[in-house]
Amino acid sequence: MPKVFIKTYGCQMNERDSEQVAQMFTEGGYTVTNKEADADAILVNTCSVRDQAEQKALGKMGIMGKHRKRNPHVVYGFMGCMAQSRGPELFKNIPHLDVVVGTQKYHKVFDYVDSILQKRMERRMDEVELSLVGENVCDTDEEADSQNTIRDHLPKNQQSSAFVSIMQGCNMRCSFCIVPDTRGQERGRPIPEIVEEVKGLVAQGLKEVTLLGQIVNLYGRTEFPKVDGKSPFVQLLEAVHEIEGLERIRFTSPHPIGYRDDLINAFTYLPKLCSHIHFPMQSGSDRILKAMRRPYKNEKFVEIIEKMKAARPDMAISTDVIVGFPGETEEDFQDTVATMKRLEFDNAFIFRYSKRRNTPAAEMDEQISERVKEERNQVLLKVVNEIAQRKNEAYVGTRQQVLCTGPSKTNPNTLTGRTSQNKIVIFDGDAAKLTGEVFEVDVNESTGYTLYGEVVTS
Repeated sequence: MPKVFIKTYGCQMNERDSEQVAQMFTEGGYTVTNKEADADAILVNTCSVRDQAEQKALGKMGIMGKHRKRNPHVVYGFMGCMAQSRGPELFKNIPHLDVVVGTQKYHKVFDYVDSILQKRMERRMDEVELSLVGENVCDTDEEADSQNTIRDHLPKNQQSSAFVSIMQGCNMRCSFCIVPDTRGQERGRPIPEIVEEVKGLVAQGLKEVTLLGQIVNLYGRTEFPKVDGKSPFVQLLEAVHEIEGLERIRFTSPHPIGYRDDLINAFTYLPKLCSHIHFPMQSGSDRILKAMRRPYKNEKFVEIIEKMKAARPDMAISTDVIVGFPGETEEDFQDTVATMKRLEFDNAFIFRYSKRRNTPAAEMDEQISERVKEERNQVLLKVVNEIAQRKNEAYVGTRQQVLCTGPSKTNPNTLTGRTSQNKIVIFDGDAAKLTGEVFEVDVNESTGYTLYGEVVTS
C-alpha cells in the first residue's frame, strides 16, 4: 500500500484543504504517514500571504529531495497558494519537483500524483537512473465550482472539532495581499450542502465546527439573496445552529466590511456561537488603512467591537496587526498602539510587513527598514502580552465550560481544552473518557496565555 506525506504551512484554510487531499488519497488506497522518509508521495501545501511561510516550504521541499536517492520513484508536489502564484517557475527552483497544483485544483492532486507514481512503480526499481522527462504536471487554471470540492473529512478517533470550508476566494484587493490572485473571486457553497457536511461530522461525534472563508462574513453576498434582512452568512449560521448534537460554532476570519447588525444580533439569540471572534484590524491609523485599501476607518472598527461586546458581554476578541507598512510614521504606529490599549484584545498576531510580489504595496515608496519593523513589533508585542496576561488572570477562580481536545502537546500526561472564549485550559483526567466532551473546569491558575484547572466532578 503506497504512502503519502503532506506538510502544511499557513492558515486554517490550508489545513482544511490538506485534509481534503489526504482523504482522497485514503480513498485511493494510500496510507497517510507522518514520516516523510517512508512516503511514496511527498506534498507541501503553503500560502503566499507571508514570505516566511513560502521560504519554509521551499526549504523543506529542497531538503526532502534527498529521499529520492533511496527511493527513486518518490513523487514530489507543491499545492496551494504558492503553487498558484509561482506556477512553472517552481520546477526551476526545485529540480526534483513533479507536480504543481493551484488552489482550484485540489481535487485533482490525487490523480496527478498517482498517475506518475504508478508509471514509476511499473518500471524496474533496480535501475540506477529513472527517466522523469515529460512527467511534470502544472495545473493552476481556474475551475468552476471548485469551492464545492472541499467537503470530505478524514475519520479520526475522538475528534472534537473540525474545519468546514464554506467558500473560496476574495474580492477585497487589499494592497498588501496576494490572496485574490491565488484563490480567485468570492464563491460560496450552497447552505444545504454545508449543513449536510456538518451533520455528517456530528454523526461522527464532533461537538464543534469552525466555518472557514477568506472573508467569512461576506459568504454568498453575490450569489444568494438576503432573507428578512439577514445576510446569507447569518442564514447559514442559523441553519447550522439547528443541527442537533452540535454544541459549538466558530468562524474565521471576518472583515469589518459586511460585519453588520444582523451578524452582531446573531450572538444574542444563537447560543451555540462561541464567545470569541478573530477580527483583523491591521492598523489603527486611518491613513495607513487607506493605503492598505482597507475600506473602513479606525472608529468604525472600534464601533463594531463595542457592539459585539454589548451583544455578548463575555466576548473575547483577537486580531491581526501589520507593523512597518510602507509609509507608516511613528504617529501612525502610535495610533495603532493607542487602539490596542483602548480595545484590550485578548490576543493579537503581530506581523512585520513583508513584500508580496504583484501587490501594490510592494511598489510603494517609503518602505520601512527591518530594524524599525522589529522595534515596533517588540513594542506592540509587549502591549499585547501585558493585556492578555491581565485578562487571563481574571479567569482564575471562575468555572468555565471546556471542550476537551485530548492530551496536551507539551505534556501528554495532562489534557487540554478550550473555553468558548478560545482560552487554552490544562487539566488532569482520563483522555479516553474526556476527549471530545464538553464539561466544566474550575480555573485555579494562569501562566501567561494558558489556564490551569480541575475538572468539576459533581
